Amino acid sequence: MAGEKKYFVMQDGSGDTDTVFCSRQARGAALKAASRGHTAIRLRERGTNRVHIFKGWREQVAAPKNGPDWLGDKVWKANVKKQGIEKV
Repeated sequence: MAGEKKYFVMQDGSGDTDTVFCSRQARGAALKAASRGHTAIRLRERGTNRVHIFKGWREQVAAPKNGPDWLGDKVWKANVKKQGIEKV
């Protein structure tokens, strides 16, 4: 069924980690990982043989003008660029 959430398991050099991100697309999960400071992002899609590979970074940008007072002047913005897919 279209629109269902998928689960993506974060991988490091030794295999799967305990970190799991939930999103409809791999990019959404990668953005969540990048917002937490990860740069070399490898996400194994549960139930398939695919590992999505991203390069991630985050930068401080000016907060939106209509943001709440508690937000502050600067906020972190996450970005990712897809490097490819590996079959395992």
